[in-house]
Amino acid sequence: MKKILFIVGSLRKESFNRQLAQEAEKYLAGNADVAYLDYTDVPFINQDIEYPAPAAVAQLRETVSQTDGIWIFTPEYNFSYPGHLKNLLDWLSRPVVAYDFATPTVINGKKVALSGAGGQMATGKCREKLVELLTFIKADVMTEPQTGVILNTEAWTEGCMILTDEQRAALKAQAEAFVKFLQ
Repeated sequence: MKKILFIVGSLRKESFNRQLAQEAEKYLAGNADVAYLDYTDVPFINQDIEYPAPAAVAQLRETVSQTDGIWIFTPEYNFSYPGHLKNLLDWLSRPVVAYDFATPTVINGKKVALSGAGGQMATGKCREKLVELLTFIKADVMTEPQTGVILNTEAWTEGCMILTDEQRAALKAQAEAFVKFLQ
């Protein structure tokens, strides 16, 4: 069975994107093993501490290297991705062996899917910029389908995301497509 690592781009415990990931996990049951990445202890990237890699970064790289694919669920911050998600991807894009730029990084060739829940843009700008970034760092991005969810007013006021049947169908279709993409 394929191993999929979920990366939630919001650090908030009950974030809408964590809720979206939990919904997507249901559609992968029986077709993939899912794990969630906890990257709260990954330091800001800094060449002064890059080699040897901090323990949290070494563990991050090990976790990513053992997965078949990554599914990122992220909000949109000011028409882009959250800074802590960018920091995580920066660490994954760096050589594992000091200054060995010829050896592939752990993100190189890794299959990635993108989804997001947010405001009226349904995280479209964020996902667009993530495709650009992930392609640049040599990840293999599944550009279609993607799932973008516009949160309703109740989500913002009550903190609970309620998906429409259409949004659930889109997420299910993306889950099925990602499993095929991993083969």
